[in-house]
Amino acid sequence: MATLVVHPGALGDVLLAVPALRALRGGAPGSPLVLAAQPRIAALLLALGLVDRGLSVDTLGLEALFADDPGPVSLHGVVGVERIVSWLGAADPVFVRRLRTFAPEVIVAPSSRPDAPVWEHLLSTVASKAPAGREPVAVPAALLEDARRHLRALGWDGLTPLLMVHPGAGGLAKRWPPEAFAEALGPLGRRPELALVIHEGPADADAVTALCRHTEAPVLRLTHPTLQLLAGVMTQIAGYLGNDSGPSHLAAAVGAPSLVLFTREALAWRPWARDARVLTVRTSSVDPNDVRTVGTEVLKMLGQDRRD
Repeated sequence: MATLVVHPGALGDVLLAVPALRALRGGAPGSPLVLAAQPRIAALLLALGLVDRGLSVDTLGLEALFADDPGPVSLHGVVGVERIVSWLGAADPVFVRRLRTFAPEVIVAPSSRPDAPVWEHLLSTVASKAPAGREPVAVPAALLEDARRHLRALGWDGLTPLLMVHPGAGGLAKRWPPEAFAEALGPLGRRPELALVIHEGPADADAVTALCRHTEAPVLRLTHPTLQLLAGVMTQIAGYLGNDSGPSHLAAAVGAPSLVLFTREALAWRPWARDARVLTVRTSSVDPNDVRTVGTEVLKMLGQDRRD
């Protein structure tokens, strides 16, 4: 019998559930694990082997459960499900009550709480005594080969170490100014032994354009890759620098050496990966102290001494 997990959140939010997904799978060996999420996110986790099946959360028909209607409701994808874990609808008693009629075991919990790291909270909702599965996510060999081919098509020689930079984020409050990125990365422009890869997602054009305008170093511009391709590329890099964002969580999850920039207020959303480095920065302006610290930490991550 299958376990259905419902998480409608953005990429970073769902990736914070990886330790919880691992606990669910470990607690029911042989039982299919089905994820209902945004389609591209469900497809990514399926490709990475973290779930056995992916569904679009919008096709389930869960919205009907928020209505206090005595009539019957049919949900797509829940036939044969023994357990449902929903990180949606916990604040609505009608939704919770009606969802409980669809499986013998139903867990409904909020997707975060204010007093704990989000990944720890999600894990605690499904397995309070389970050890946290925090090892890097293995990326299939086929995705690695696709990534290398794509990078070569962008101009990579296959040998020069790569630093990936992601200057975008889901909201302005999460975005360190592009000028700050450029200043912090300035010394790297004089290091021919390193190549910059700038990742641009669907909402990142302004931030990427501004960073490229302020960056003297030549760059490889990775524009709108699929999440599977992005995961593969992240296994080829020597380091990653980015804001509090889905791509940053993905880099940390697949084990790329990562430096992720957070505001102090958002630290609960820090990655679960043990080796991911988190720095707090001011995003409202360019703080010279932040620039120096980030630049130093990038070089440290890359195993280089800073010589401006």
